[in-house]
Amino acid sequence: MRPLVATLVFAVLLVASLDAIGPTVRIEIRDLVSGTVSLMTDRSVLNQFHVWSGPGTYSGPRGQGTEGTEGFIIDWRNGPITERPAQLRRYELRFYAGPREGKVPPDPPEKLAYVVLYENDPSTGQGYVYLPGSSDEHFRLNVASIHRQGMNGKWFRASSEWQAAFMSRPAMR
Repeated sequence: MRPLVATLVFAVLLVASLDAIGPTVRIEIRDLVSGTVSLMTDRSVLNQFHVWSGPGTYSGPRGQGTEGTEGFIIDWRNGPITERPAQLRRYELRFYAGPREGKVPPDPPEKLAYVVLYENDPSTGQGYVYLPGSSDEHFRLNVASIHRQGMNGKWFRASSEWQAAFMSRPAMR
């Protein structure tokens, strides 16, 4: 009985946290080798990478919602991968969300909502995204925003949309 109650409480808190966060307003790309930070702030680009999409997110009435299957920066349809090229340049991607419109009292102007690791293979044009697992630094932050059951601690292929946006940045070519 206790595990069921804990699961229900966790689900309610997750839904509440989703209601409290607005659109992605900034993505920080931190090169973990050089330490440089590049920002994505163009609204037309950010609108493609809504952090509140994909597995672990729901649309529709509470308790009757449909779980997301697409969105964010991951190619969810192909599932987790077990192998990827070694020694790729690694980046930390930090997704900041803005306030939800009309909330009283108003939310802060922006809040760090989600963090993932990203690696790009320039020879193939394929990217890889890691969702932090329970022993990783950003796990608690991420699951407080979105709990992607069974997907944390795994690598995925990046979506073609994310690859195009990443490669279009002059500093990333």
